[in-house]
Amino acid sequence: MTRGSDTPLPPYFNLDPARSAAKLGQPVDTARFAKAAAFCARGRDDLARKGYAPDGRKRLRKFSTWEICRYLIPVAASHLRRVLRNNADLPQGEGEGGAKWFTLEEVLSLRNFFAEEGASSKEYRPWRPAGLPAKITAVANFKGGVGKTSTAAHLAMSAALDGYKVLVIDLDSQGSMTSIMGGQVADEWSTVFPLMAKDYALHLQEENTVRAAAGHPPLPMDETLEEALKITAADVIQKTHWPNIDLIGAQLNLYWAEFQIPVWRIGLRRWPLWDALNAFLEREGILEQYDIIFLDTPPALGYLTINALAAADILLVPLGASFLEFDSTGRFFDMLYSTFASIEEGENTARRAAGLGDISFEWDVVRAVITRFDASQQTDLANVIQAYFGDFMNAYRQDYTALVGQAGERVSGIYEADYRDFNRETYVRGRETFDRTYAEFKELLIGAWWRDQQMAKEAEDGTQEA
Repeated sequence: MTRGSDTPLPPYFNLDPARSAAKLGQPVDTARFAKAAAFCARGRDDLARKGYAPDGRKRLRKFSTWEICRYLIPVAASHLRRVLRNNADLPQGEGEGGAKWFTLEEVLSLRNFFAEEGASSKEYRPWRPAGLPAKITAVANFKGGVGKTSTAAHLAMSAALDGYKVLVIDLDSQGSMTSIMGGQVADEWSTVFPLMAKDYALHLQEENTVRAAAGHPPLPMDETLEEALKITAADVIQKTHWPNIDLIGAQLNLYWAEFQIPVWRIGLRRWPLWDALNAFLEREGILEQYDIIFLDTPPALGYLTINALAAADILLVPLGASFLEFDSTGRFFDMLYSTFASIEEGENTARRAAGLGDISFEWDVVRAVITRFDASQQTDLANVIQAYFGDFMNAYRQDYTALVGQAGERVSGIYEADYRDFNRETYVRGRETFDRTYAEFKELLIGAWWRDQQMAKEAEDGTQEA
């Protein structure tokens, strides 16, 4: 078969070397990276501030009567209006007639009223067993672009709308979650870095106490560690534009933790470097202050990710329905096994020598979540992935919709989008994709809590019988 005379050649034929060289510009030195970074920082700030208030802070939009009755409080709109008329002390919202708009604080207040005064058969507040700590959820995969931050952010927002009190911890030095949450992070001292340094410093103090009793010289405590001992969780936790979501943010300098953590470990071999995050969450009483803690991890299996995975009760692993992401996720699970089996072996060897019991890592539940799903093109491969992952896979596949795309452009979550900017059908369909993801997550969450509650009751009954 011959090429027709009017058929153009592909664009990679007949390129002129001299013309190509002219397009290169001057050789790039390292200073050019700084200039590019400065331009990107300016652009990032401009884009991130779309929709910000004039004072430069994010504001959460208000919610209409229609949204409240459809998504937030299980009451009919007519009944809500009647309750508001009969209870002047309740938030009355803004607007005329039936088109009222409420802040999320006001919605939470209304939810509490209905929980106290409404029908006992309805769930006005989400189930949360008393006396049990927060559940920690890590969203992780070492492949970038699979939807980790988007999934973690939308689950946090879903849980907040549902009435839970949420803490989001950004462990990725790129700080994307921090941008979505409107966080302000000046340097690494406003991240988890000083809290992990504090954990090491406390172990170092204990070691020096032992060394002093044995007549040995102390191990050095540098200025960074001295300063870290003064930091508390309250110093790094910041409020967000969501009334029931708090944030520990991230910024570029957090990446230095990946270099500093192994240095600390060399200085004190008995320091459990994988447990620093979990230790400060417990030590600072954070698990009693929140219902759910979400950990957004870097796209790598480094020390920060290992800390997140070791602290987590629930592990969610997002991936797209493609061969490369399936392949990468399988390798991620392989590395999880190798990493944590190695930690168990090393720690338990030392513990047995000291006459201590073994440690083992355990998670309440692990689920892979298919994100950015296009049913028209990816169903067959998604079914194959589902078959291989089996009970590790979420049943629902998270669709990619126009609402999701537009929210990404605005550096916000779909729950922050005003449905009046879309037609009603687009909004409902876009919101449903994350509502269904949250419903499946919530089932895992309350199931894990219920199991913990039953185990606590059984332990208490056994103690009483003894």
